[in-house]
Amino acid sequence: MGTPIDNLRNDIPLIRAIHTAVKGRARYKVSGLHDSEALKRYLELRLSEEEIIAQARASHLTGNVLVIFHPDKSPNAIALLLQEIVLDYTKQARTSPVTSTVTGLSIAKVQENLKQLDQAGNRLVLVSVAVGTLISCTVLLRGYGLDKAILLAIQKLHTPLLDRIMLGVTFLGEPLVLLLVCLGLGTGLRHYKRRSEITTLTTAAFGAISLNFLLKELFCRARPALWNYIVNVRHYSFPSGHSMVSMVIYGFLGYLLAKQFPQYRRRIFALSAVLIVAIGFSRLYLGVHWPTDVVAGYAAGLVWLTACILSLELEQKYRFLGASE
Repeated sequence: MGTPIDNLRNDIPLIRAIHTAVKGRARYKVSGLHDSEALKRYLELRLSEEEIIAQARASHLTGNVLVIFHPDKSPNAIALLLQEIVLDYTKQARTSPVTSTVTGLSIAKVQENLKQLDQAGNRLVLVSVAVGTLISCTVLLRGYGLDKAILLAIQKLHTPLLDRIMLGVTFLGEPLVLLLVCLGLGTGLRHYKRRSEITTLTTAAFGAISLNFLLKELFCRARPALWNYIVNVRHYSFPSGHSMVSMVIYGFLGYLLAKQFPQYRRRIFALSAVLIVAIGFSRLYLGVHWPTDVVAGYAAGLVWLTACILSLELEQKYRFLGASE
């Protein structure tokens, strides 16, 4: 009795599984897909309508299809689905132009995209509430003079061991580390030819750094001087660059990972949030930022991150619809 992959090769000649090592994620070689952009669009449209499919990307350059599906389903079941779609495509190509079929399917896709745009609007409202809350906290902390009191309370937590831990945490928000994260992420995206994500990552990173620099120059706020620093700091205090840029870079990384592995979405978002909050707290622990600096950094970073993600999603949807017409 053969393995699942052997069975795929024997029973489904149109589809060949080339990677099924990760549960709920598989890559297939599809006969006829190479150099056929019409079949690429047809596959992606049909797969997007299947409830068990979380994400599907076809490439007419390599002839491969990457499918992320419900973990309860087997790679063999997905291969059967792919074969059915390819056979339907072949029948349609014999009787009528495939472009008209794709356009017909696009009507349902337009309705789905409109629904997704509404969901994006709802997310934007939630983000606006979060940003408004952060700004309100900043105003209240500043207005009631709580900046100094909070830092002095945090100072009482200092221990040699915690000092070393916080130095390690704050290191994750250093420009060099964030640059390496961007380079690593960009290399991975380039390997999979995801140019729009690379462009968004570049825009998000450089935009966050530039915006933080401009805000620092605008407010010119001095850093706290309540105790001796154990880290080197430069430039002004408001808003916190570590908090703002970490929110954008690690937030965008979490967004991409959640899209790639939807079955782990909650864990990914939770870990991303913990990391971002820990970096901000480390700046307070080290005494190099006021609480209002960190909160304002989060608010500015969240606004910029949301703008970048929404622009990416809109660009992908319009490009997809344009290619389907």
